[in-house]
Amino acid sequence: MSSDRDPVIIAARRTPIGTRGRALAGVRIEELAAAAIRAALVDAETATGASITVADVLLGNCMGPGGNVGRVAALASGLGMHVPGGTVDRQCGSGLAAVLDAVMAIRAGDERLRVAGGVESASTAPVRSVGGVAYDRAPFAPTGFPDPGMTRAAEDLAIHDGITRARQDEHAARSHSRARAALLAGRFDAELVPLAGLDHDDAIGAAEPLLPRLPPLFTGGTLTAGTATRIGDGAAAVIVAPAGTAAGLAVRAAAVIGCDPALPGIGAAPAIEAALLSAGAHIGDVAAFEIVEAFAAQSLAVLGRLGLVDDDPRVCADGGALALGHPWGASGAVAIVRLFSRLVRTGAPAGTLGVAAASVGGGLGVAAVLEVVR
Repeated sequence: MSSDRDPVIIAARRTPIGTRGRALAGVRIEELAAAAIRAALVDAETATGASITVADVLLGNCMGPGGNVGRVAALASGLGMHVPGGTVDRQCGSGLAAVLDAVMAIRAGDERLRVAGGVESASTAPVRSVGGVAYDRAPFAPTGFPDPGMTRAAEDLAIHDGITRARQDEHAARSHSRARAALLAGRFDAELVPLAGLDHDDAIGAAEPLLPRLPPLFTGGTLTAGTATRIGDGAAAVIVAPAGTAAGLAVRAAAVIGCDPALPGIGAAPAIEAALLSAGAHIGDVAAFEIVEAFAAQSLAVLGRLGLVDDDPRVCADGGALALGHPWGASGAVAIVRLFSRLVRTGAPAGTLGVAAASVGGGLGVAAVLEVVR
């Protein structure tokens, strides 16, 4: 059971995820974050029956404009000049890592409430250059270590694990099918903050009919544009509070691990195992998993290492990033929001466990074990 000292996520909201260059392309990064933050604060005040005083705003971000996105978003949210802000970069695990940093601050004794989450505007990410020469990304690893791009790494992982094109297509189709069913049933409604005319994740279903016909991204390979997630714009924010503040998700345990930078997609698996061990729990005890789906091959490789079948109904039950989109620095926080909807908003009983996790470029894994408290 949850310790009486475990901080609790008492509110969780997100914007829709807009495919890069589309509906949210004109929304500044701090405006994306502020929309989710303000909605989460309203929910927290409703849950506690009191006004909320915020100690800090911690946001994950990978490719933004620089500066301190957390501070800029804090000001844009109207929290006042006295509220600071910080920005966390663990690449695709940044949003989840930011939430865990907020948890650690409260657990260490500063029991003021915090806003945490992640934001990414891939549409407005600046072009970086050295000596006037542009480059696609900063290195994930130094000279002397493998440093594949994430798409190449996913293809290598498919080869390494013998994951076929058919399994990848099936996994992507399942993600879209689940997300479409959730959208039609209104299961995203309570977590979403419509913005710029967008009221749903616009990638849902887009690639599904094309999956069998899409060419491989590498000659002789198995990855396609349909089994790689769509890069998106979006934000997610949660309110982290001391134990006993309100119902929500208590953070029982967490882990951040390193793994082979040549196969970074597997990182979520050992991170989940480490977090569960710390929590004194087992895979079979978990009612809901939200594992960031950067690629179908990567997702399947993680499930295999955890001993889970491809279509385990507990994993991304309403579709994952293959269907919803992948706003890099926000995706780990989106996973927390999704768990909050699946467990807290649906009335799951106290003691129900959920896991959020992400694999990260450069060979990292981030995971958290959360428990429903009432």
